[in-house]
Amino acid sequence: MLRAGFCVLIVWQAVAGTVISAQTSRTGDVRTIAAAGWRSAIEHAGGKAPDARVLVLEIDSGRLLASTHLAEAGRTLATPGSTLKPLILYYALDAGRWNPEKRVACSRQLHIGSHQLNCSHPAADPMNAEQALTWSCNSYFAELAGTLTPEELQKALAMRGLFAATGLTAKEAVADFREPRTREQNQLAALGVEGIRVTLPELAEAYRSLAVELAAQPESAAARNVNAGLADSASFGMAGTASLGGVTVAGKTGTASAEGGSATHGWFVGLAPAQSPRIVVAVYLPAGHGSDAARVAADLLAHSPLRKP
Repeated sequence: MLRAGFCVLIVWQAVAGTVISAQTSRTGDVRTIAAAGWRSAIEHAGGKAPDARVLVLEIDSGRLLASTHLAEAGRTLATPGSTLKPLILYYALDAGRWNPEKRVACSRQLHIGSHQLNCSHPAADPMNAEQALTWSCNSYFAELAGTLTPEELQKALAMRGLFAATGLTAKEAVADFREPRTREQNQLAALGVEGIRVTLPELAEAYRSLAVELAAQPESAAARNVNAGLADSASFGMAGTASLGGVTVAGKTGTASAEGGSATHGWFVGLAPAQSPRIVVAVYLPAGHGSDAARVAADLLAHSPLRKP
């Protein structure tokens, strides 16, 4: 017989390529996830986007609550695009290497090496840190990255666990990072388009680490700017489609192509609910854009236990 407050882990293999797990509890704690609700949500999102790799992690425990195509997600290395921006911004602000009020003008045209990295955000006045994250301004983050050494860039990502196996799946690939040797290479790595490839589990764990840090130091300039930028991004900024699920979320999209290729893949990683995050939602689309991945996350959240009647 189970005593009140005792937690049980329930695991289903619902469909081929899908692993779902959830924790149920009699305590009524707000962090408890309804197993049936996550099962329904992951099946719904997978039905609309059968190729999507999706992970849901509990922030406090790191427990995998739901996933689809987990094995493929753990083996697939891909350029992460703009999903690295909040990780790098937090490091630069927290280390005192960048002033959040510094404004950078953007013509929406940017060329670095062989890459044309034009911004797709609306025309705007010079942006500060919060605004640049909201609108994913490549010019802003290229200038920021240009002030960091290759060692600092690597530290900004490694401290979030981005270069380590997560243990979420067997035979897991580990991120490929080529140490930049020039300022341009540093900028391209920071923008997630060259010299770095990661897996979806690694990126999900990196955002979970960031979420823990944001909660631990909510009043710091680094936390305030990154929190606000992520919340605005997934509300009305470049990741705005993530908000269509009716659950507040703070998150970031990324669109990139394989090095030397032209077809794009899309990412979205978000923290929900935005006001007091309890989960990380991470999506990778082998073909598509970041906005497409954000819509998959919205479909998942719309049918999740976080969606209140």
